[in-house]
Amino acid sequence: MLACPGCRRLVHAEELAALNTAAEQAHAADGKLEALTKWRRALELLPPGSRQHEILVARVAELAATVDEPQKPATTPTGRWRWLGWLGPIALLLVTKGKFLLLGLTKTGTLLTMLASMGLYWAAWRWQFALGLVASIYVHEMGHVAALRRYGIAATAPMFVPGLGAFIRAKQYPTSAYEDARVGLAGPIWGTGAALLCYALAHLQGGGAFAALAHAGAILNLFNLIPLGSLDGGRGFRALSQADRLVTTVVIGALWLGTSEGMLLLVAAGGLLRSLGSGAPRSSDSGILLRFLALVVILSGLSLDVSSRWPSIHGVK
Repeated sequence: MLACPGCRRLVHAEELAALNTAAEQAHAADGKLEALTKWRRALELLPPGSRQHEILVARVAELAATVDEPQKPATTPTGRWRWLGWLGPIALLLVTKGKFLLLGLTKTGTLLTMLASMGLYWAAWRWQFALGLVASIYVHEMGHVAALRRYGIAATAPMFVPGLGAFIRAKQYPTSAYEDARVGLAGPIWGTGAALLCYALAHLQGGGAFAALAHAGAILNLFNLIPLGSLDGGRGFRALSQADRLVTTVVIGALWLGTSEGMLLLVAAGGLLRSLGSGAPRSSDSGILLRFLALVVILSGLSLDVSSRWPSIHGVK
């Protein structure tokens, strides 16, 4: 056992120096992800509360805030060939996200717990709905994994808990409200994408299981947006000022009045509690505010439209 807080730093002095050198070199070469990964590893070796730990936390937070900045393209196509510039990003998105989603399915623990969850849901509903529900939850969790990796934080593949959903484990924790909010909302964003895909397929199928899955996806992701505790909405609210929390709560309340979606009432109640509480930052994060509002608008609209267009969806389950 180490006898002093500084001993931990001394024991890992060589590794810390190597990590810092590698991170500085990666940063100089615009390798943000590699630099973040190295510095986060160094944080694990430094005693919390030490001056070095505080300096490195600030450096990681500063670098992480630049991850989402748009990159200027090296060349810009002109004239009638300008539309070709979209093909590369679109093809890259399809290939990388497809491969990324398949990555979790190579893990034995993920597959076994996924099958256990599907078996439970199959016993309650039809197998088509059970399969789609497990897939939707998986996509939601992989959204968190993608966001964590974007900030250089290693994370496990999703593990399912039959009847309760799924979770992931991260080696490190986001160092700022900026990171935490984006990691938190990444799950509902990906989950909303899955729900919208089911909605599109429901139109092709004329309702059926895909309509039920679109509605279930809307409700589940709205539940995750309740801004309390470790729920995704709670993490998103960490980056919102008190004024923006109140604005968000009012918008959600108005959506509840317009749609009568009961889950919105829970989200609004959680928002009101957080708005009246303490701990809100002085300056708000406009990016998170817009994402939160967009999510509740899309999900509440999706739930209302599916329920009115296919009122028999509950029987499909």
